[in-house]
Amino acid sequence: MSPAERLDADPVAGPASEPAVLRARDAGLELGGRTVLDGVDLEIRAGEVLAIVGPNGAGKSSLLAMLSGERAPSRGAVELDGRPLASFSPVELAQRRAMLTQDNALSFPFRVREVIEMGRSPWQRAPERERDEGAMISAAARADVTHLLHRRFTELSGGERARVSLARVLAQDTPVVILDEPTAALDLRHQEDVLRVARALAAIGGAVVVVLHDLSLAGSVADRVALLAAGRLLAVGAPREVLTAESVGAVYRIEVDVIEHRGRLLVVPADPRARPE
Repeated sequence: MSPAERLDADPVAGPASEPAVLRARDAGLELGGRTVLDGVDLEIRAGEVLAIVGPNGAGKSSLLAMLSGERAPSRGAVELDGRPLASFSPVELAQRRAMLTQDNALSFPFRVREVIEMGRSPWQRAPERERDEGAMISAAARADVTHLLHRRFTELSGGERARVSLARVLAQDTPVVILDEPTAALDLRHQEDVLRVARALAAIGGAVVVVLHDLSLAGSVADRVALLAAGRLLAVGAPREVLTAESVGAVYRIEVDVIEHRGRLLVVPADPRARPE
């Protein structure tokens, strides 16, 4: 049964009881002779949303590239279902994990329907190809782009392009979904929509990794938060354990208040005029 087909199934067990689907073991990454990630030990479990947060330049996108297999670790290992990522063929890997990057650019004026259908390419020679149309329609609806299906991608606004790119990832229909700043170009309503999609994927047993700049969004959507700074993981745990005023203030070099409002964790500057040094 595919992830999308489990939407109406019974809830899965909580993430703490699930095995690690994706795991980094003492992983490091060097780019251009510079260490950008060092000693990363991290696991992503089925049925959870893991949010990765940290200041600019912390190595968040590099960590996602390493977890997705787009970049091989310079040392240590990254495993998917207990196997090194390097042991998967490109098609096998594309059937197991989908990746949404920050770059939503396409130079050719594909129609939105065609862009979303690109997410089905890993299944071209598999029995799952029979689900292509249904998966595309479902993904478009979840990303709220059904009304855009016949528009040209190049004619869309930045927020619309971001949602179409999310739909392409959802159509890929993989048990692991990796999202790099999926809310960056979105208005308030569509930010909430993306968070609901992430939670829905986890609820049917998916493993979701998401990079977020907004700590309040991370605190509200994630089962666990990983705090990254200068290429190293400083803390991994429940949002209330990681997103404390002390830890956030130290990493971001700004005084913050962490408050709870209607069950959601909010991280706000203690003084709106405060700025990092």
